[in-house]
Amino acid sequence: MLSSIVWNVDPILIHFGDGGIRWYGLCWAIGLYICWVVNEKMYKRENCPAEWPDQLFFWMAAGVIIGARLGHCWFYEWHQYGQPWYLFGWEFTYRNPYIENPLRLLKIWEGGLSSHGGAIGLIIAAILLNKYKFSRYPQFGTSWLWILDRLCIGVCFTAMLIRFGNLMNSEIYGGPTDLPWGFIFVRDGQTVPCHPTQIYEMLYCFVALCVVWPLYWFTDARRREGLLLGVFLEIVFVTRFILEFIKNDQEAFEAGHMFNMGQLLSIPFIALGIYLIIRAYKRPLSPVVDKQPKSLDPKYQNNDKK
Repeated sequence: MLSSIVWNVDPILIHFGDGGIRWYGLCWAIGLYICWVVNEKMYKRENCPAEWPDQLFFWMAAGVIIGARLGHCWFYEWHQYGQPWYLFGWEFTYRNPYIENPLRLLKIWEGGLSSHGGAIGLIIAAILLNKYKFSRYPQFGTSWLWILDRLCIGVCFTAMLIRFGNLMNSEIYGGPTDLPWGFIFVRDGQTVPCHPTQIYEMLYCFVALCVVWPLYWFTDARRREGLLLGVFLEIVFVTRFILEFIKNDQEAFEAGHMFNMGQLLSIPFIALGIYLIIRAYKRPLSPVVDKQPKSLDPKYQNNDKK
């Protein structure tokens, strides 16, 4: 009978020189590609301009990677001073090394990406993308919520793959467990079975996919601005909040607190999801563009460029 799983997988898929191709980086690349493919199919369904999927990929990839990196460096990289210092009567115990040396932000090979930071980056990227690109075609009635409603479906695939990459890195797992599927993460120095929370998180991303995918394809949910995004946020971040109770703290400064950083960062997204769901059902359905708009016809393209 299975009592535990000894996990000692090499995080590097292909070795060359002092480095190689890591599972984690490959998962990111495949996840972003799948997200692009999924959104391309949805954009074709809604007769969107042919260049939109490529524009989406560029803006969203930049937003999620930059946001994830900045989010980790700001939210998690706080280190304790040897001796606390005081300013105007306030005691300061922790410091952020990236404030003192911003160039360290560029050292992505040192690791450190935050899913909450990535989510914030996606929101900012969607706002900018809609303002400077998609809004040129007002007949589609797009908004940053319109973009994220569709994007969250592809993000489910990406998030599952990223958590698989965490599993291959033997990182971000839970505390000890006597359940038969506990993992002994040998490469991280563990000798007792721990909760493989990377797999748990893959599962809730799969559940989110199983909900938002049919909502988009088989219901009028895509015409309720913000609904798909709201449902996605509730499934992902409510579950994330709960799972954090069994996960190990990522950084030392989280020890001893009622809620860790992952839980505190999840609360605003949970609140946003509730708001978006309520808002979606209070507003009328958005129109459907069921034929190619005149402004996209080739004979009008020269006029559009003037």
